[in-house]
Amino acid sequence: MAENRGEDDDLSIPRAALNKMIKELAPNVRVANEARELILNCCTEFIHLISSEANELCNGQNKKTISPDHILGALDRLGFASYREEAQAVMVEAKAVAAKKRRASTRLENLGIPEEELLRQQQELFDRARQEQEQLEQQQWLQIQEAATQAQQLQQEQNTNSDDEYE
Repeated sequence: MAENRGEDDDLSIPRAALNKMIKELAPNVRVANEARELILNCCTEFIHLISSEANELCNGQNKKTISPDHILGALDRLGFASYREEAQAVMVEAKAVAAKKRRASTRLENLGIPEEELLRQQQELFDRARQEQEQLEQQQWLQIQEAATQAQQLQQEQNTNSDDEYE
């Protein structure tokens, strides 16, 4: 069945992952390279079979995304219902690991900087921004004062010139 998929569909499980699984499942057994290749091909074919069946279920429900329920349904339809319970347990475990990673990635502890130091740095940034804002406001106030002074001087010059005209 693998032959009719085409050359561009040669995706498979990484060898390191396969070797790790073999070592975990059979730690005291040597497995020949040909046997490893056969296991790899069987795993790839099994994944292709399940995903194809899940895709059919998905399309049959007019959905565009294969969900865990489609995978479980595919296991049932293909006669692998005995794997359903273990697949559900793995799914629950994977969700827990993913949720833990998401929580861990947002934690401040992962930055390697104590929270107190981060708060101090934040306060420094606020203080600096406040000072810059005050300086900007002061510069604007001085510019306004200067413009007002210039306007008064101009007004006085105009008044003096108009007084000179009348004399």
